[in-house]
Amino acid sequence: MLPLPHQPLQVAAVPTQRSHAREDQAGPWHSEAVCRRDEAGLFFAPSKEPTAARLAREEAAKRVCARCPVLVDCREHALLQPEPYGVWGGLTAAERRVVLARRRRREVELRNAASATGRIAAAG
Repeated sequence: MLPLPHQPLQVAAVPTQRSHAREDQAGPWHSEAVCRRDEAGLFFAPSKEPTAARLAREEAAKRVCARCPVLVDCREHALLQPEPYGVWGGLTAAERRVVLARRRRREVELRNAASATGRIAAAG
């Protein structure tokens, strides 16, 4: 897939730290990332990009991510950092914010459930 003609090819900013899930393998997870080799300009928006162009670019970037062997590690990196820009692990910045909000709500629900279970056990 080629970059759109009005967009210069950019190098994706891939992190230098290792993912804990892959420490047992030969190298850092990002050395296997498809975005290191292909379509790097798809992952970050040029300034003042029109909405239609942004949506098309993001969908193209997600297709690259879908075939990446380190998609899960990349996504977790972006969620743990959190990365405020670009497509990481097949998710846009807005989609990552939704995932993070859901995780926070789930953590609160689990803490509340554990607290309630502890109160019931103490009373019982």
